[in-house]
Amino acid sequence: MFTGIVQCVARIVEVNDKSGIRTFEIEFPDGFCRDLEIGASVAIDGVCLTVTELLSDMRVKFDVMLQSLLITTLSEYPPETQVNAERAAKDGAEIGGHPLSGHVDFKTSLLSINQVEDNYCLRLALEGNWKRYVFPKGYIALNGASLTIAEVNKQEGWFEVWLIPETRRMTVFESKGVGSQINVEIERGTQVVVDTVRDTLEENLGALFPLFERLLEEQGVDVHSLGADSRLLPTAADKT
Repeated sequence: MFTGIVQCVARIVEVNDKSGIRTFEIEFPDGFCRDLEIGASVAIDGVCLTVTELLSDMRVKFDVMLQSLLITTLSEYPPETQVNAERAAKDGAEIGGHPLSGHVDFKTSLLSINQVEDNYCLRLALEGNWKRYVFPKGYIALNGASLTIAEVNKQEGWFEVWLIPETRRMTVFESKGVGSQINVEIERGTQVVVDTVRDTLEENLGALFPLFERLLEEQGVDVHSLGADSRLLPTAADKT
């Protein structure tokens, strides 16, 4: 498990492909790899990777399966790419963000960047069934960073997050431009609540559920928001 608090920016040194496996050699800042062991988990841009070899006190090798390459942005990274990094949380660790599995759900495009003085807003594309899990003031992980969703427009297909200066300093987001792909992991508590409410409504309403859903949409109400009351979700620090 991870906390969504990025601990450093690391650098991909070497990328090799063999038999459907992509191997990354990644260099971390001094001290990050202290007591790191083969088999340990490290989140790289939000993707949980397993340490396969310790090359030095600062350089580590990871193997990435084809499935992870297809779903995430790791397939796009050449040597010298900088990435967010976080080591797996230890028992009793403070959860400064929200609990993350390191299993990326999808990747999405950065649509626009709006900077007003020290305020830095990212607007990202939101498509398909993932829309049902994204709500204002909810939590989401972008490239492994726990962030609070500011605004959502499901009709136009986008959501926004705001970054504080500390988040910008500790992550790779300022190196991203419009069109860049970003890894997304939805908040699992939200997913469970939304799916449970939807399943319950479908079970009780049966064939009437699509009509009920359309009526709510006409009133400007998202049926999935019925179960997304923030009081039901885990507490997390507001990163924006």
